[in-house]
Amino acid sequence: EYRDVLPDDIPAELPQDKGVQHEIDLVPGTKYCVTRQWPLPREQVKAIDDFFESRRKAGQVRESKSPHSAPTFCVKKAQGGWRIVHAYNKLNDATVPAQTPIPRKDVIIDSMALSTIFSALDLRDGFYQILMRESDIPLTAVSTPSGMLWEWLVMPQGLKNAPATFNRCVTHLLRSVRDFAPSYFDDVFIHSRAVDGKSEVEMHKEHLRRLFALMRKHKLYANLKKCIFGASEIPVLGCLVGKNGV
Repeated sequence: EYRDVLPDDIPAELPQDKGVQHEIDLVPGTKYCVTRQWPLPREQVKAIDDFFESRRKAGQVRESKSPHSAPTFCVKKAQGGWRIVHAYNKLNDATVPAQTPIPRKDVIIDSMALSTIFSALDLRDGFYQILMRESDIPLTAVSTPSGMLWEWLVMPQGLKNAPATFNRCVTHLLRSVRDFAPSYFDDVFIHSRAVDGKSEVEMHKEHLRRLFALMRKHKLYANLKKCIFGASEIPVLGCLVGKNGV
């Protein structure tokens, strides 16, 4: 019914505006954040060029004339192939840390008291899923070994405050289901109990449907391989929470 929110791969497209954009506020006095690109083996150069061509077709990057630039390199994936990474060290050093409140572990666990059935969702990371603030797009410029300069229209991997932005986005989008589906960064914990003549399973299905409908509306995706559904207890931020408590 909601297989589209549990995909094997996130659709490569320019995401809708989720009401939260990634912002980069620089320390006053910062001029240009530039690190020169270093040469890489031919195989990695091709992997980088192929990566950016696919992102260009998806509308997630565009060619840049920015005075800023960070180099691009590759990290070998455990399952083979390359993960494309940007060395945003200088930009991150010049970025003001985000002051986004982090959800409190004790508040999340306390909210699950009296519940008897649980599920846990692992949201796929928000990289490429959240738009950049328009004025900050030039700051994301990255060079490639083949001599291109690209800039990101979506939040790329490697930026200092990216986890805080993703947490803020998820909290904002899922605020209407917080009573039964609190979130902590990329984790969502769904908890239910029998209410008003409805069994715990009926309530839990209802809660999951409401959550999945929100995820579908806002194009949030979960990693099916890391999800738990309809359990009597689930791991929550280092604790095991179940119908008998913590």
